[in-house]
Amino acid sequence: MRESQLGELTVSCLGLGCMGMSQSYGVQTDEDESIATVHAAIDAGCTFIDTADVYGSGHNESLVGRAVAGRRDEVVIATKFGLQWGNTSGGMPTGVNGSPEYARNALDSSLSRLGVDHVDLWYLHRKDPAVPIEETVGAMAEQVKAGKVRYLGLSEVNGDTVRAAHAVHPISAVQSEWSLWTRDPETAVLPTLRELGIGFVPFSPLGRGFLTGQIRTPDDFEPDDMRRQLPRFTGENFQRNLDLVDKVRELASAKGVSASQLALAWLLAQGNDVAPIPGTKRRKYLAENLGAADVVLTQDDLTALEQAFPADGIAGERYAEGAMGLVER
Repeated sequence: MRESQLGELTVSCLGLGCMGMSQSYGVQTDEDESIATVHAAIDAGCTFIDTADVYGSGHNESLVGRAVAGRRDEVVIATKFGLQWGNTSGGMPTGVNGSPEYARNALDSSLSRLGVDHVDLWYLHRKDPAVPIEETVGAMAEQVKAGKVRYLGLSEVNGDTVRAAHAVHPISAVQSEWSLWTRDPETAVLPTLRELGIGFVPFSPLGRGFLTGQIRTPDDFEPDDMRRQLPRFTGENFQRNLDLVDKVRELASAKGVSASQLALAWLLAQGNDVAPIPGTKRRKYLAENLGAADVVLTQDDLTALEQAFPADGIAGERYAEGAMGLVER
């Protein structure tokens, strides 16, 4: 698999998002299959593994730790801290904590769960409005000096926050939602990242599964699936967005690839400073996703996708109002 560049950190061009192995998309989990999926990813050259301390209240880091045991030198491990989740319906975040003391304690807990002595990329999951970003990043930089972290990242921030953070310590990557149906980063943060030489890690690059074309009705979701709470998957928004996805399916079929592969290939075509992390907990979907790395898009392909899925055509916000309040615009 070819590589992407996140600042000075080199990663596989496609990573593996592990959140769904522990939470959000239905209670049914299969740890053996999840671990087998991580192993299959590594074997295929997908060595960029993404987790966070809040995924499954620590369960996901422990799961990833077991999966990479004995193969630590083959993977780039990214994790996050600062986002706090409560017992809300759908598992929505309830707040953030970016205090230096919390950062230090969170990292030590993450290292323990992962069973490693350092992480390669450590993100602030959300900016804490009560703590200056300079203080939080200063505390994160101390962990780089201590050898517990190699590179630093931020998640769901705007260009001004990136600049302020980067002035304290080099930021290697920013992670935010980016896909054919989430285009905000293209104006809010990506130009700043490219000016500063910072990479971009799109999460939910398949629109939380919607861009696969396999979701046809809200009834396809399990009762506890968080997507039932998201505006884009409810009411009239669902059908309006489904109409856009159907156009992507048509283009993918004409090219002889799956809708998932076409959507991921679109992101990969945006530059080698982009490393999407599609999430899956099953090997069969992993293999399909990784096939996107071999899809070559022409300029005509890219133009057709832009016309079929215009940036202003998406219906509904990404999250409910409370959670959107934690996302910098």
